[in-house]
Amino acid sequence: MNHLIAPSVLAADFTNLQRDMEMLNNSEADWIHFDVMDGVFVPNISFGFPILKAIKPLTVKPIDVHLMIVNPDHYIEQFAQAGATNITVHFEACIHLNRTIQAIKSAGCKAGVALNPHTPISFLEDIITELDLVLIMSVNPGFGGQKFIPNTYKKLYDLKALSKNRNPDLKIEVDGGVSDENCKELLEAGANVLVAGNSVFAAADPLQAISKLKHP
Repeated sequence: MNHLIAPSVLAADFTNLQRDMEMLNNSEADWIHFDVMDGVFVPNISFGFPILKAIKPLTVKPIDVHLMIVNPDHYIEQFAQAGATNITVHFEACIHLNRTIQAIKSAGCKAGVALNPHTPISFLEDIITELDLVLIMSVNPGFGGQKFIPNTYKKLYDLKALSKNRNPDLKIEVDGGVSDENCKELLEAGANVLVAGNSVFAAADPLQAISKLKHP
């Protein structure tokens, strides 16, 4: 299957980031997923510009930045300069979403929108043609290791149907509870980018875990 794997740095060993980045460089991973949390939009705080700047020289893979923050417009240029390839903002955090998307593109990055589990796909109808990717959250954002929400499959089918004629090249990303046990079903539902955290970095053999996701 022609899909991408994006291991999440949130689940990496922060005391050995260089080691983990080298592992990802040597793996079948396609992107590196970088979760930014502010403790306001989501009930957790992760990392920001200093860590992104630190890992950028260590990796040969595109960096997929997911902003789980309020007022993302204030930081787009800084994340772009720090090394982001893609910048995804949350629909729920953006008052003027079209303006935010255009700002991301003006900064030289691919633009994405993330949806929380309770936000319907229909809310994207007026913006779908402007997007490079849509990220479907299959857990409530904020913490790794949560239980997968089954309604995600329906949302993926709905998004695939919406994008089929209006944006056929759209990257459909899914994040939360992704593993080798459900990845095939997620791909069949319409996903073409799989974000995986604990299922990769907590595995006895992370390289093999990534390979299983790449070749389900």
